Amino acid sequence: RRLTLRAHGLLADVPVHDVWRVALPGGGPSRTMQDVRSVSQAAKRSHPLSPPVRALFALRWLLGRLFRWDSPLSKPELWSFRTRLTEADRQQSIVEPGTLDGPFAVLYVHTTEAVSEIRNATVHAFLVWALEPAPDGYQLFWAIHVLPVSAWTKPYLALIDPFRRWLVYPSLLRRIHEAWSREFKSAV
Repeated sequence: RRLTLRAHGLLADVPVHDVWRVALPGGGPSRTMQDVRSVSQAAKRSHPLSPPVRALFALRWLLGRLFRWDSPLSKPELWSFRTRLTEADRQQSIVEPGTLDGPFAVLYVHTTEAVSEIRNATVHAFLVWALEPAPDGYQLFWAIHVLPVSAWTKPYLALIDPFRRWLVYPSLLRRIHEAWSREFKSAV
């Protein structure tokens, strides 16, 4: 909350579910969310997740198909927070709002922050990324905001919390940290 972010206003009525921080050493001056996104995309291609994390994702997508949690929702103008974006949000975004990024849709990607959303039968969730300079490089903050959407939300979150906190998120963030370190190891 100490960071001045557009996301704080946009998601003011959406509870914060989790906040993580990862050190990104080096990088030199003027790194942006576009650098974080590039490193993250490169890491996805070159360094697969561990077998347990891949198995958890596979199980989640299987359950999503079986229970129809992930069926496409119609009329995003009725539920998407894209309707809350200002014209300035849209113009400043490096990525077109609504662009798919994996299962998430980009709301905006500004110079030092980005927000994406996903809506299904279990949650309406938002990923907030914020990049901040640090003495030895940068810090990347990753917050997850969640709006309940059904009776599934609370039990679903309770079920996945231990896996998310102990396996999935540490693995994802470690992969970003390692990819950043490789990419910018000599940039000071």
